[in-house]
Amino acid sequence: MYETEANFKTESSAQIPPEVISAFGQLKGKLAARTLISWGEHCTECGWPTCYSTCDLYEAREDLKCRRFVDGMVRLDCVEALNGYLLKISFKRWGKLWARGNFKLYSTLRAERMERRDHWISDTLHHLPLPAGIKRTVSLKRYAVKKRLANQGAPDGPEPSSFLLECYNPQPVTVRLSLTIRSLHSALSGPLSSLVQLAPGFRRSRELTESTIPFQKLIDVPSGLHRSRIPFAEIAPFVTLRSPFSIDITPNDVDDGITLYFGAMDFVKEDVLPTAKEPRTLKCVVWDLDNTLWNGVLVEDGLDKLRLRPGVAEVIRELDQRGILQSVASKNNLEEAVAALRRFQLDTYFLYPQISWGPKSEAIKAVAKSLNIGIDSLLFIDDSEFELQEVRAACHGVKVLNARDYLRLPEMDEFRVPVTAESASRRQMYQVERDRQASATRFGDDYLAFLRSCDIKLRITRLGAENIERVYELTQRTNQMNFSGNRYDRDVLKAVMDASHLDTYVMTCEDRFGSYGVIGFSIVDSREPRLTDLMFSCRIQSKRVEHAFLAYVIRKYRRNAATGFMANYRRTARNAPSGRVFGDLGMQETAATDGVSHWVFPNGKEAPDEGIVAIETLDDAAVGR
Repeated sequence: MYETEANFKTESSAQIPPEVISAFGQLKGKLAARTLISWGEHCTECGWPTCYSTCDLYEAREDLKCRRFVDGMVRLDCVEALNGYLLKISFKRWGKLWARGNFKLYSTLRAERMERRDHWISDTLHHLPLPAGIKRTVSLKRYAVKKRLANQGAPDGPEPSSFLLECYNPQPVTVRLSLTIRSLHSALSGPLSSLVQLAPGFRRSRELTESTIPFQKLIDVPSGLHRSRIPFAEIAPFVTLRSPFSIDITPNDVDDGITLYFGAMDFVKEDVLPTAKEPRTLKCVVWDLDNTLWNGVLVEDGLDKLRLRPGVAEVIRELDQRGILQSVASKNNLEEAVAALRRFQLDTYFLYPQISWGPKSEAIKAVAKSLNIGIDSLLFIDDSEFELQEVRAACHGVKVLNARDYLRLPEMDEFRVPVTAESASRRQMYQVERDRQASATRFGDDYLAFLRSCDIKLRITRLGAENIERVYELTQRTNQMNFSGNRYDRDVLKAVMDASHLDTYVMTCEDRFGSYGVIGFSIVDSREPRLTDLMFSCRIQSKRVEHAFLAYVIRKYRRNAATGFMANYRRTARNAPSGRVFGDLGMQETAATDGVSHWVFPNGKEAPDEGIVAIETLDDAAVGR
């Protein structure tokens, strides 16, 4: 978590309970390396710089930037924390944490020194008796250097183990955070692009484009300190290791002023060498099957004669509750062995089981690679001394255990770890990741298939007292997807709400990665019928939500229209890409008056249904997927 530009406010960490401060220090000295991500405030509806003059909600801070957080990013010195400090953030609606970065890893000691030096420079500059204009110029140049470094690809080196997020939530309710990560690529295209991207140490174009399919995850932060580790294997299918990335953390449906305290927010390398005083914690147990998990040999005795060894199921469940991953390395026929595991109701506990007639050492390596963990964090248990020694010789660092000692596993120091809600669900997290990787592979570059997997739901209601404030905010802030260019004050919205011939549509959206809140507003003059206003939050851009809604209103009105369904569209430089939706749906441009083009969807045609967005309304039967 690299300190951002123009952030000088510091408070005491005494406002956080001592036990939480102590908990923030649990990872101190236990990570090998981490990235340096320069987080900053950002807006989910950012239309910078024009929004400073067009957004009615713009409220300037001392540095003239938009007050997206109530007090900016407040630093709390905290020597116990991994970074040596925490960030206190009081979010306003529309506010989010955002950064560009790369996957370059620094030793934790070097990272801490770099952050300390950066903060010293920032603090010194702030207190020097220089004119404000000079300070701002120097600050902007300093930030430009950090931005340029963030936009560079990472050099060859190790990949992270996981993304680590530490967050203290002092509220009595759970806060949901949406995490989004996208690879950034040079805007170059054609054969030159591939050559440039493959060249080590190349200097990128200033223009970077985001990858089409992002990595997204919904993180629940209950009351208290929550530490979330997202395995890099879960993120890897969606990013390019040597390219920079953009990353944002957005609270879902929070009230103005909700406060969260952030510790580590970086990619980390978790594998560290054990010390003599503290035995290393092992992450995974790899089980043999015959005469280890059960008494008997499957291919000789048959399934009916096998018997689980006494207490082995209890050992497996106990390790699972502690967050210890488990897998299988067995010389057997795959189908028969899986059938036996299912019979004993243990199949769901084993991740990436390796069941074949190859060497056990190759199976161990395959498990470590699939789980994206160091091979020295595995323990292999087998009844055969030959197999144990073969693995020990070929897999340096793997701990081995004879199967006669299987009941000792929960009592071993390497497995004495605290049981938390996160640890108890670790296996499920890896299973979700396994499904996610399979899903990503299946989609390839098929973006629409990816969208169909996102389970996007669009809920439509009328404009009313309960949502007029949110709609007012939306009309003030929307630029890229405002099809009319109109901005309504509260009195006009109330008049629209009372007009009998104007049908209003207020849209909220969610998918399996989180809630987007109120994201759309539209007005249809039912007398013609004609869509006179349509605007969406840029948060749902490229999710085909505008296509689904426009198809919905076309289906609703065109049957009663002699001339077909019509729509107004005022084209601007900002909304031109979004304006392609009319042509995408088969509408035809008929005329233009006073800068407004008129589009019509003729009778006799069917509005296309892409099967991507499910629509729920209060007034009509569900339309959509």
